[in-house]
Amino acid sequence: MDLQDQLKNLFPEHTPEETSTDTENTNAIWMQDDPIICKYEKRKGKPITILEGYTGATQDFKALAKEIKTTLSVGGSFKDDKIIIQGDYRDKIMQMLKDKGFNVKRVGG
Repeated sequence: MDLQDQLKNLFPEHTPEETSTDTENTNAIWMQDDPIICKYEKRKGKPITILEGYTGATQDFKALAKEIKTTLSVGGSFKDDKIIIQGDYRDKIMQMLKDKGFNVKRVGG
């Protein structure tokens, strides 16, 4: 007996509300035609990955930056319409963005 059956036994007259399982509307990030540029640099001897070229809303790009940082468990920042990720994570970031539906172009190395 699962939790739903137990709840039906406890509250027989209760009807559960219909919940929307469409997650695309809640996390809708504007898709663009031009590719996002993913490049690699070294600053002060440390490797960094830079994402630039997003033409949508700044809040969407900030949310994307936060999602990338939490997924990869790395540090980074959002400055001047660029996402700066600490470390060389080009392959992982490009795969994440392709899974979301973005066009990504690799630059440098």
